[in-house]
Amino acid sequence: MGKTSYEVKAKFIRGFSDKTRLQILESIKNKEKTVSQIVDDLKGNQSNISQHLACLKGCGIIISRQEGKYIYYSLRNAEIAQLLDIMEAVFVQVEEEVAACERNDELDCCPKQ
Repeated sequence: MGKTSYEVKAKFIRGFSDKTRLQILESIKNKEKTVSQIVDDLKGNQSNISQHLACLKGCGIIISRQEGKYIYYSLRNAEIAQLLDIMEAVFVQVEEEVAACERNDELDCCPKQ
């Protein structure tokens, strides 16, 4: 696998690496929603949510469709929903280790490049 392919995969995975984006994905996992509905679900502000939606769309994780004056957002496909389920199952297994890593200021689990 070439370096470019890994870079594209890393960009895709980056879409999942933010708390707000994960909350958005959970919000639209089973049903498409408008920005307003997502903002209500997350109790966030529209500008911030819209920026995260643009990121998720740019990473190929979600799609949108316009109906009248509303834009509806949904997961790109069922495999993205399955990926979220798998990530949750793995997280349950490693949650304590990840939490311990976050509590230890001297240990950076994933150093920034």
